[in-house]
Amino acid sequence: MRWVAALVALTACAGRPERQGLAKDWVGVDTARRGELSLSCEPKDAEVFLDGVAQGTCLDFSGTPRGLAVGEGLHRVDVKKRGFLPYQTYYEPSGANASLAPTLQPTSSSQGDSR
Repeated sequence: MRWVAALVALTACAGRPERQGLAKDWVGVDTARRGELSLSCEPKDAEVFLDGVAQGTCLDFSGTPRGLAVGEGLHRVDVKKRGFLPYQTYYEPSGANASLAPTLQPTSSSQGDSR
């Protein structure tokens, strides 16, 4: 229920940064524990999952114009593409931006594939 109060308070203050800070203080939103994760993957069109939920491709979060926004707490990040071994790591934001540059390895069945 607290997140509903945060959403209502922040929406009511949209476009007014001086009031957004007050709204965040009022509802106790800890933005210092959030972060942004920039991804630079090979292959570039690999899919990105945050806690098992599809977020887009690595190209979507290459840092331009934005990285993957990650909320407070420990999160599982998966990068997958058919024909490649999946990549998995964990990320806990600390208020700073971070970068991740996984290179997916082809599966043994796709190494001889000329496609």
